[in-house]
Amino acid sequence: MLLLNPAPKAEAYDWVIVGGGLVGAAVAYGLIQKQPQLRILVLDGNDTDHRASVGNFGLIWVQGKGYDFPAYANWSLQGANLWPQFAQQLTLVSQIDLAYQRQGGLEFALTAADLDALSVEMAAMAQHTHGEFEYQVLDRAAALLLQPGLGDAVAGAIYSPQDGQVNPLYLLSALHTAMQGMGVEYRARCPVDKVIALESGFQIGTCTSNNVALCGGLDNQRLGLQLDMHLPVSPVKGQILITERAPSGLLNYACPQLRQTAEGTIQVGGSHEHSGLDDSTSLAVMQTIAADAVALMPALSQLQLVRSWGAVRVMSPTSGTSILITSAPRSAINMYGTVPACAVEHVTAFTPASGPGRGASPALLASVMILSWRVCH
Repeated sequence: MLLLNPAPKAEAYDWVIVGGGLVGAAVAYGLIQKQPQLRILVLDGNDTDHRASVGNFGLIWVQGKGYDFPAYANWSLQGANLWPQFAQQLTLVSQIDLAYQRQGGLEFALTAADLDALSVEMAAMAQHTHGEFEYQVLDRAAALLLQPGLGDAVAGAIYSPQDGQVNPLYLLSALHTAMQGMGVEYRARCPVDKVIALESGFQIGTCTSNNVALCGGLDNQRLGLQLDMHLPVSPVKGQILITERAPSGLLNYACPQLRQTAEGTIQVGGSHEHSGLDDSTSLAVMQTIAADAVALMPALSQLQLVRSWGAVRVMSPTSGTSILITSAPRSAINMYGTVPACAVEHVTAFTPASGPGRGASPALLASVMILSWRVCH
């Protein structure tokens, strides 16, 4: 008599999170903190996937984020203000130092007209946040007092004490350590091909779940269509240069193009390329961002470059706005660095999320994690 092996029984979860980068890990961490009894599974992709997390510049930025979008301005500021307590708490749980600093940030202007334009943007942000966004408009002399050694091309700057920075790799490691230590199940190299909506819940491979969070970056567009969710996203490449270690305090403040890491290296960025999924580096772009950096801080010309990389970030196809969640029937939510602005009101309805980052994911990350953490407390 031929005995047939019964089909394996589907594993049941309360939440399945598709994607184990900064956003997915932050959501899982927030959920397990809020409800420790939940069964949560994080399904991560392959090591060769295009990951926005590896291209994260590490800024927790408020300046300019949402000057033309009040909800985003308030969201960015709220997330940044929650970071100090969040960083302390995550460090305690994970025992990993995030290299988090909130010393403020500078955004430089190379002409008087540029400084005037930035001033208008900052005034709009202050209005959107009912005066809670703090900033100062600095002429060249005032900017030099905060950051000596500026290049002759710098006409002035905007300073905000509410900007900061973090090491995104330490942050990712800390989130994974914390979430798994609290009971979240994590599976690496488990890319998701299909999410099937059932009458009650979802099926993902051999798993069923009451809720699904799509945190798969660019892959959210493909997966969202399976759930009748239109999730327009677009890849934008950024290239980053790293110098040798520089004397401590060479850069007193981070800016969108430059930051000094806790180890002393200078991180240089600022490129935005629409080149599909190509994440390679190019000599021409590296020369441009290096020249721009030296124009801001001529002393950087004395430092050797030690490495570089490119990474594809997740953006909305129409702007750089980074807001996160779109809801759909059966508690499916979409989270990524940039999503349609109309989704912002759904952020706290399902799970924690937040994200800062002028331009894209780094900042975004802050928001996603922060809101998520705030909801839990």
